[in-house]
Amino acid sequence: MADHKRIGLYPGTFDPVTLGHLDIISRCAHLVDHLVLGVSVNPSKNPLFSIEERMEMVKRETADIAKNIDTVIEVRSFDTLLMNFVEEIGASIIIRGLRAVSDFEYEFQMTAMNYQLNPDVETVFLMADPSLQAIASKLVKEIAYYDGDISKFVTTTVREDVLAKLDKVK
Repeated sequence: MADHKRIGLYPGTFDPVTLGHLDIISRCAHLVDHLVLGVSVNPSKNPLFSIEERMEMVKRETADIAKNIDTVIEVRSFDTLLMNFVEEIGASIIIRGLRAVSDFEYEFQMTAMNYQLNPDVETVFLMADPSLQAIASKLVKEIAYYDGDISKFVTTTVREDVLAKLDKVK
């Protein structure tokens, strides 16, 4: 194979994309030649935004990151087993963000299972920036639902998206 580009996958629900996600994306983009942001179709998580809305949001919010680096950033949806998607896109690296020890326990188990499915794919963990470690999309939605200020956790445009979706625009 003539093309030896390192393809990485950063999968997530991104409902909504947070400053924590953007921190991980901007940092992991330097580790690969081609970064696929895999937006997961996961109905069990009961997403606030449709898959199309989440993909558009991720594309919009990562446009500035992509402008300033040589890495190609691509946004794709997937509704298959993660390892099947990894193989479909030709990735050799799965990037996962860690916020807390509880994340590590779950991710440790997933990494072991993924290794059993395909030992040629490495999982790389990036710790979230300490100032962003508490951010979780689920909590962002809950805070917004109860009229709390989410501006410390998401960009201005994502904040507007969330408030509009929740009919909280004043």
